[in-house]
Amino acid sequence: MSKPIKVLALTKYSSNGASSRLRTMQYLPYLQTKGFEIEVHSLYSKDYLTGLYSAGKRKGVLACYFSRLKVLFSLYRYDLIWVEKEVFPYCPALVERMLKLFKIPYVVDYDDAIYAHYQHSKHWWARLLLKNKISKVMQLSSHVSAGNQHLADYASSSGAKAVSVIPTVPDLERYKLAKPSARQSLVVGWIGSPTTQVYLYDIAEQLAWVTKKYNITLRLMGATEAVKQLLPNTNLEVLPWSEAEEVPFIQSLDVGIMPLKDGPWEKGKCGYKLIQYMACGVSVIGSPVGVNTNIVTESQSGLLADSAESWGEALNTLLESPEMRRAYAVKGRAAVEQYYSLQVQQKELESIWRKVAEAKHKRNLS
Repeated sequence: MSKPIKVLALTKYSSNGASSRLRTMQYLPYLQTKGFEIEVHSLYSKDYLTGLYSAGKRKGVLACYFSRLKVLFSLYRYDLIWVEKEVFPYCPALVERMLKLFKIPYVVDYDDAIYAHYQHSKHWWARLLLKNKISKVMQLSSHVSAGNQHLADYASSSGAKAVSVIPTVPDLERYKLAKPSARQSLVVGWIGSPTTQVYLYDIAEQLAWVTKKYNITLRLMGATEAVKQLLPNTNLEVLPWSEAEEVPFIQSLDVGIMPLKDGPWEKGKCGYKLIQYMACGVSVIGSPVGVNTNIVTESQSGLLADSAESWGEALNTLLESPEMRRAYAVKGRAAVEQYYSLQVQQKELESIWRKVAEAKHKRNLS
C-alpha cells in the first residue's frame, strides 16, 4: 500500500488514563513514521477521569457517549479501526456488529479482563445482557491484541480470528537504570492508583513489621491520603501520580511490590508495575496471580509471595541481602530490554495493523 494507512483509534481515555496512554498513545509516534495516518478519539475526557479518582463520581457520561456517536459516522473513511476494549462500555456490541456488517476491519485491544466485570457485575441486567459481550467483540474483530496469555486464551476460546500477545510495556528512552545512591535507609515502593491501593491492605502487618525491623521507608505513588489510616506504623510517604515523576520515583526504590488478590479480574492484569520496577533496575516482589508468575519467574527479577506470611518472608529476604537485590535487578532490566519494552513491542503492533489494513486493501481490489 503506497498511500498512508488511515487509522481511527477509539481509546477509552485521554493520555492521563494509564491504559490508553500505554496501550495506544505511546505507540503513535513510531507508527506515524511507518506510514500510518492516525486520528484519536477518546471516549472519556481528562476531567471525567480526574473526577472519578478524586471523588468517585462519573460526570458527563452521556455527553461522552454522544461525542463518540458522532465520530462513528466517519468510520467509512478509515482503513482500520483500533478499539480499546469496546466502543461503548455497558452497551451491547451493536457498533462492533455494524463494523463487521459493513466490512470495516477493527483490531481490539485488552489489558484487563473486562468480561469479568460484566460476568460478575453487581447489576443483574449487566450479568444477563452483557456477560458474553466481550466474547462477541473479540469474535467479530479482525485481530485481538491481548496484554497477556490469559486474555489471549479467552480471545481464542471466543472464536477470535487472530490473536497476539503484546504486553503493557515502558519506553526505554524514559525508563533508565537507577544511579547508585548514598542514602542510609532502604525504600520499599509501590506505584498504582486509588482503585488498586486496596491490595496493599492485605499485607499491612508485614509492611509494618519490616518497617520496624529495617527502619525502611514505604513510598507510594498514586494512592490517596486515606491509605495512611490503613497502613499504620509504616513510615509512609504518599506522593501524587505524575507522569514526569514516575521514573525518578521508581529509581528511588530498593524493592518494588505488586500485591494482588487471586480473582477473575486480577488474573487479567498485565503486571505493568513489575515491568516498571524491572526497567529501572529495581528488584521485585509480586503475588503469583495471572501473568505476574510468568514475568517474575522467567525474568528471574525477584520473588513471588502467595500469602501474607510469605510476603513477610520475601520482604525480609530481599531487605537482608543487597547482593540478591542487585542480581535480581540486573536480570529484570535485561528482560525488559529483550522483550518488555516499547522498542520491541511497537514492531509487533505495526505488523498487526499492516496485515489487517492490507487484507482490506486486497479485498477492495478483488
